[in-house]
Amino acid sequence: MTFLILGLLLLLLFSGMPIFAALSLTSLGVLVLFEGSIDSMADAVFSSLNNPLLATIPMFALMAHIMIKAKVVDDLYEMSNTLVGHIKGGLSFATILSCTIFSTISGSSVATALTIGSISIPQMKRYGYRQRDTYGLIAAGGTLGILIPPSGPMILYAIVTDASIGALFLAGIVPGLLMAVLFAGYSWLQAKRQDSVQSQPWPGFGAVAAAFRKSIWAVLMPPLILGGIYLGVFTPGEAAAVGAVYALAVALLVYRNVSFADLLDCGVQTMRTSAMLFMIIAAAGMFGHAITIIRLPAQIMETVTALGLSQGGFILAVMFAIFILGMFLETIAIILITTPIILPVMTALGIDPIWYGVMLMINLELALITPPVGMNLFVIKGITTSSLAEVTRGALPYVLLMMAGLFVTWLVPSLSLWLPQAAGFGI
Repeated sequence: MTFLILGLLLLLLFSGMPIFAALSLTSLGVLVLFEGSIDSMADAVFSSLNNPLLATIPMFALMAHIMIKAKVVDDLYEMSNTLVGHIKGGLSFATILSCTIFSTISGSSVATALTIGSISIPQMKRYGYRQRDTYGLIAAGGTLGILIPPSGPMILYAIVTDASIGALFLAGIVPGLLMAVLFAGYSWLQAKRQDSVQSQPWPGFGAVAAAFRKSIWAVLMPPLILGGIYLGVFTPGEAAAVGAVYALAVALLVYRNVSFADLLDCGVQTMRTSAMLFMIIAAAGMFGHAITIIRLPAQIMETVTALGLSQGGFILAVMFAIFILGMFLETIAIILITTPIILPVMTALGIDPIWYGVMLMINLELALITPPVGMNLFVIKGITTSSLAEVTRGALPYVLLMMAGLFVTWLVPSLSLWLPQAAGFGI
């Protein structure tokens, strides 16, 4: 029966049905079969939505939409390019640096790949970078939006597991920077081996200083949000509101290029994003309630006990399963389907949910650049004239780099946990 229910859910998802509808229908079917009524569903929906962390979703979404609308990223890329563009292969560093900083603004991998790609692809082509390498770099660099805070998928994971969002944000920083260094180092080595790649003239310290001054408002956002959380100035929920107000002030008082109609559009996009996520979260609450009724987590725990799996063995098995799911499902669906099932098992095995959450985010990064449903691959194809096959070939080396980063994060838990511990989160 368990495999039948999970099979039905996956079938509905693969059919193209919206995530919330697939989760809701499956949950309702389970309740009717096993309880004979759906009376308990209202309590499950209320419990899933009665969480103060949900307030961070519209605030961070609004912050991202305003900063993108104000075109802050243009100055951000220009600063990165001015700083390292004179080095052969320096545009690779500039692109990854821009992706890293912009990830803290957008919280979205797709938005990062789309925005940075639109600016950097013409520039990298102009200076002789091979198309395939350029596409792969930007597709992979865009995935940093999942791991580097503030991250939408991290917030969803925190809501489902009741984990500390502040601890998760801090835990993602070091692995996120590690991935950025791996991407930048590999792309730089690629560029060094190609005679066609040219470097730009050194613009001088004055130009670098001027570019940094123009981009300072984007650069200041990460320390404002994370520093405020780390120093205890405000909670993660309050940090989201601070970020939104900061973005609004930068757009209206500094850049002055956002009209009332633009702000209205940002509000509408924020409402759409938030409403969609709230519907999915409510459906995930229903699903979690349903699988508890059929004792699915308990059955998995019994299987793990019978097989004698250790913490490490269980995590490797789960990571492999999520990697396969990532080839076909969206990141949100993976979080909300798998987490309620394995959370009780993780608790029983003593697996730290913050550590696992970081590994999950890296695995979800992989999902964005692995075919056949790698969203960042489609984004890059959409803003270029190249084939999906060429974009995919360019991204494959970064799949291996992400796997290496995932392995290191699994092998060295302190890589993720030391910063939250230093901040006093008591992990």
